[in-house]
Amino acid sequence: MRIFGLAGWSGSGKTTLLTALIPELVARGLTVSTIKHAHHEFDIDRPGKDSWRHREAGATEVMVASSRRWALMRELRGAPEAALDELVARMSPVDLLLVEGFKRHPHPKIEVHRPSVGQPLLYPDDPHIVAIASDEILSVPLPLLPLDEPAVIAGFMLAHRESG
Repeated sequence: MRIFGLAGWSGSGKTTLLTALIPELVARGLTVSTIKHAHHEFDIDRPGKDSWRHREAGATEVMVASSRRWALMRELRGAPEAALDELVARMSPVDLLLVEGFKRHPHPKIEVHRPSVGQPLLYPDDPHIVAIASDEILSVPLPLLPLDEPAVIAGFMLAHRESG
């Protein structure tokens, strides 16, 4: 399964770009899945729901299933955070797995950079950054992609996928 990541500082537009890329890639005939890293505690469940009550009671894993979707929640209960490779192994095969975050993992990434956020580039400290998507012209020795043109970025990802 091919993995391509988006990395950047909070507020740079990673999620906005990702949600624009998915339909662009799907329209080109690819199956696409995503993994997003959350730096803070999050919960997809709601207090009082049966599945929440199962977890609160001590279940390690709780699966919620319907005729439209299923979701598996795993409580780490003090165990270390799962590595990206472990999470990828749990995913069903697709043509392209887009990863938001996990910037320390060695997979090809596009850095999403907005100078207005006031943070430095992650490149060149991350050798796995293969291009930069920005809303401003930057002087960098990597391909510079227009942040507001997901079709161009999708084309770059596919070309890089074929060459790699």
